[in-house]
Amino acid sequence: MAWWMYPALVVAGVGGGLVGAVGGVASLVSYPALLAAGLAPVTANVTNSVALVFSSAGSIAGSRAELAGQGRRLRWLVVAAVAGGVAGGALLLLAPAGSFELVVPGLIAVASAAILLPRRPAAAGHERRWALFGGVFLVGAYGGYFGAAAGIMMLALLLALTAEPFARGNAMKNVLLGSANAVAAVAYAVFGPVHWLAVVPLGIGGFIGGRIGPAIVRRSPPEALRVLIAVLGLGLAVTLGWRTYR
Repeated sequence: MAWWMYPALVVAGVGGGLVGAVGGVASLVSYPALLAAGLAPVTANVTNSVALVFSSAGSIAGSRAELAGQGRRLRWLVVAAVAGGVAGGALLLLAPAGSFELVVPGLIAVASAAILLPRRPAAAGHERRWALFGGVFLVGAYGGYFGAAAGIMMLALLLALTAEPFARGNAMKNVLLGSANAVAAVAYAVFGPVHWLAVVPLGIGGFIGGRIGPAIVRRSPPEALRVLIAVLGLGLAVTLGWRTYR
């Protein structure tokens, strides 16, 4: 890579970390930046996955206030997310994701629209634990198998099946996706063609952006954030649909 791409990747990392911490679509910024830097698609994909670990670390560090009191619940949900990520990664080795691309735009569109659905007050104090565990496992498996907009899907699930306010649900999403992504990143670091010189600037920027993101969520109107996330997700669904079906 040319020398000027390194500071550019720091900037892209900050943007990706911010978008990931707020909306769960970090790769919308970071992955194209790696392609623009000249990395091949496969190398860009695994490099991006490893760099996103730093983005997740930043968002978790910035979400300590929202994560307070959620340790017990998160312990068993992290198990579901990691198990799902491992299952999805194993499935990818057995069945290439090419055919799955046909349904991904629809899945992203549904999850994005679900973000906008009004929440039912009756859900307060009555969480469907097994439905939540199974849903987190399935989203983790999706993330390990394909990954596009897994953050939006996880956030939609958490808002639907828990009584937590938006900021606390978003903080849970960052922990769960970060845990699942860390497992995949370890495998990529050992077996994948990671471009480590690109991981460093992208990871630094991602940590900064991820650290700032929760503060933005904390100070922003939840309804406005829900609309923003839905728009980003629907935009990604349309983009992927156009590439898949044209």
